[in-house]
Amino acid sequence: MAKKKQVGRRVEGWKAKSWYKVYTPEVLGKTYIGDTISNDAENVVGRIMQTTLGEIINDYARQNVKMKFRIAQVAGDSAYTEFLGHELTRDYMRSMIKRRTSRIDCHVPVMTKDGKKLDLTVTCFTLTRANLSQVHAIRNLISTMVGKIGAESEMNAIITGIVNGEISREVFKAVKPLFPVRRVEVIKSKVGVAKAI
Repeated sequence: MAKKKQVGRRVEGWKAKSWYKVYTPEVLGKTYIGDTISNDAENVVGRIMQTTLGEIINDYARQNVKMKFRIAQVAGDSAYTEFLGHELTRDYMRSMIKRRTSRIDCHVPVMTKDGKKLDLTVTCFTLTRANLSQVHAIRNLISTMVGKIGAESEMNAIITGIVNGEISREVFKAVKPLFPVRRVEVIKSKVGVAKAI
């Protein structure tokens, strides 16, 4: 005959744990993004939380932007995060690719004005197919411009520029006279991996 499992201890273990409400950084309005559970506040620090930009700003059109945060500090039953990076969803990226056009990816490591390291991936979608020399010219222009924006801005300004599309618009305006482009997107960002330029 099988032994009965002891469930009493498990219930006590759950009772000893507390729920913590997780909030985005101040630059994104300290928005509530979910809960995490732990028996010790120290164990909460360092946990990674993921959500979409659409959920943060209550705009369903921005569900294609995945945001990543790390819990940096806990105060009472609230946990406050720091921005780790973002990425556009794969199905959105697939929908952007059209036949007889070019997709030009550009990885730009930047050091911000306030000394933070950031790695940005900027993608340019053209209206017609670009040849190799045009691709190099576009990539060089994007690298120079994004590097300059990064060096002249603080981390919070760059996060805001990614979220509201300002960086994409500025790059689009710069690239358009060089070659017909359909769209420019900052498709990915990652904090803390860039090397000083």
